[in-house]
Amino acid sequence: MKLLIVSDIHGNKEALDAVMAVPHDDVICLGDLVDYGPSPGECIDLLREQDIPTIRGNHDNSVAFGMECGCGHEYKHLSIATRKYTRDILNDKHIDFLRKLPMNYERIENGVKLYFTHGSPLSFYDYVRPDTPEETVKEYIREVDADFLFIGHSHLPFTRKVGDVTLINPGSVGQPRDGDIRASCAVFDTDTLQAEFIRVGYDMEAVFDKIRKNMLHADELISILKKGK
Repeated sequence: MKLLIVSDIHGNKEALDAVMAVPHDDVICLGDLVDYGPSPGECIDLLREQDIPTIRGNHDNSVAFGMECGCGHEYKHLSIATRKYTRDILNDKHIDFLRKLPMNYERIENGVKLYFTHGSPLSFYDYVRPDTPEETVKEYIREVDADFLFIGHSHLPFTRKVGDVTLINPGSVGQPRDGDIRASCAVFDTDTLQAEFIRVGYDMEAVFDKIRKNMLHADELISILKKGK
């Protein structure tokens, strides 16, 4: 089975449509459907209508419950402004969907234990990056019984083995931060136990147009997408 792993969509429906066209057998989303992008409702609708297992990210939690998102200082003003925009355009069904999202998801494929979460198994605020100290990662995953741990949040695609656990981050669908402007996702093959990282182009001008027409800080939001960081 080929599992399409997506994360950090951030209201970018055009990017989500692009990665959903990648050949796959099943899809799992690691959260952060909302904020920063112009089309959060459409992204939620796609995941909900296709009954895609979806984890709650820190931005989903923030929009759903009116809480602080725990964002870094650099992007805090954007998260605050886009959160207001997001809450204004989402309906009650969208908010209810976000409120009911689980913190993690587990499944077994061919006897291999897979664990899916947003930040770390301890908190969706925790960042696990390629260079996070190994001892810190071990602390984050100390209670996880899994062979593979799938995480998002950092917007950086990578695979890394810590102890007996292989960590896989598919990168960000809608807000890449690794310098590559294309939507990022991963396909995990449950037979070979290998992850393929895939980058997909999408209609960025359509997204820019929506941002200009509807959102505050439009120039800054567009600049981030144009630079991929």
